[in-house]
Amino acid sequence: MDEQTPLRTGDLATAVGLDDRPLHLTRPVGAEDHHLGPLEAPAQLVEYGDYQCPFCAQALPGVKTILSRYGDRVLFVFRHFPLVSQHPRAWHAALAAEAAGAQGRFWQMHDHLLGNQHELSDEELRTHARALGLDMSTYERDLRDPELAQRVREDALSGLHSGVLGTPTFFVNGRRLEGGFRPDELEGAMELAIRVPG
Repeated sequence: MDEQTPLRTGDLATAVGLDDRPLHLTRPVGAEDHHLGPLEAPAQLVEYGDYQCPFCAQALPGVKTILSRYGDRVLFVFRHFPLVSQHPRAWHAALAAEAAGAQGRFWQMHDHLLGNQHELSDEELRTHARALGLDMSTYERDLRDPELAQRVREDALSGLHSGVLGTPTFFVNGRRLEGGFRPDELEGAMELAIRVPG
């Protein structure tokens, strides 16, 4: 059973070789990341995701369960990894999430986009922004902000440099877990991370 959308030619860059991929995050988690939980939590869970990826949407309830179960013992970070050759609206959705984030609503838009993956046209993204109560003139201006586009690019490049080949890809305390969202494996890695902080 598929649990991850694979990287393909045309997705940002695909020159990363399978044999020489790093096993760890190359860009450490920091305050500039979109995060939930305390930065000093013993367990860090990082997801590289794509708002049009069905496996990312399927993983969301499991991620929320982990966050609920571990509370302030886990820091969750989401980084953008839009697979544009397969998901042509993923880039625009990532920009919409960033524009919402500029108004303090990143996580609300994040959840909303994953729950409405078939509604990602520009007009539908505006409808989502209105539903979240965003200031629409600010939202429209922020969609064109090159700094927000650069943030999405930097997230994606950090994923490539960290060996990400598909979405979702998870890292626990900086170590990559292969194969998308696998609850048992992720649960075991979280338990180990909390017992032996990395």
